[in-house]
Amino acid sequence: MILFVRDLTVIDFSYLCAKRGMLGESYIVDVELHGGLDQTSMVLDFALVKKVIKQAIDQLIDHKLAYPARHPALQTAVVDGTEKLVFQTERGQIQVASPSQAHVAIDAEIVDPSTVQAFLLQQLTPLLPNNVQQLVLTLRPEAARSFYYHYSHGLKKHDGNCQRIAHGHRSTIEIYTKGMLNPRLNKAWCERWEDIYLGSREDVVEPSQLVYLQAQDDSYAFRYQAPQGWFELVIPTAHVEIVPCDTTVECLAQYIAEQLHQQEPNQYKVVAYEGVGKGAVGFAG
Repeated sequence: MILFVRDLTVIDFSYLCAKRGMLGESYIVDVELHGGLDQTSMVLDFALVKKVIKQAIDQLIDHKLAYPARHPALQTAVVDGTEKLVFQTERGQIQVASPSQAHVAIDAEIVDPSTVQAFLLQQLTPLLPNNVQQLVLTLRPEAARSFYYHYSHGLKKHDGNCQRIAHGHRSTIEIYTKGMLNPRLNKAWCERWEDIYLGSREDVVEPSQLVYLQAQDDSYAFRYQAPQGWFELVIPTAHVEIVPCDTTVECLAQYIAEQLHQQEPNQYKVVAYEGVGKGAVGFAG
């Protein structure tokens, strides 16, 4: 017998890649449970699928920075509960210091759907009842309706896990000029923000203000205190766009609309997504 749940959850996180640097990602998670029926004539109650499996997935990886624990270019250290990561990529060196709960180690040389799936299966299988013989997870990006980009950010004012300095999303965008969808502008902004870190100007600091990290040449340094703890990030300038606002999706949608209007005065509507199925709309002109 197979029990399935499509679209069980969406995991929004960032990960370190030796070639592309830091990438934001959003995976939709589908679940299958293979096994016999229990005393209630179910493989597993749907309520328990959500309570046990969904909650565990969210706690394990959602809104975290995943790193390839076996990659030779990775260095890690933990000091007083703060985990420091140093990772050399083709785009330059990335350094992150966060509370350990903001990171997740993937026991592989790369982070991709298969290695994340293997990690989740290892963690989730012991949580299931004996009648469940096999758990099957499918991690998939949203079917592309439009151009999309990968971005990472951190929201220090957020009470939840969005405060973590290096988490992210795979997001689509829809830009309208005078009410008409403008594919050219969609494409241009997705190319501009391909594999980007979006940093708030107020979080940029001088290298001497860092506690755990040492800034490299041609890098931005960020730091802030948030409810979960102290966060720092050093990342190459070519990997970053600094914005004059918070990096909530509401502010980003409005930022794009105002940038477009400054470049070419007109009426713009920007529908910016934060991962899958959620976002905000900004207007200018």
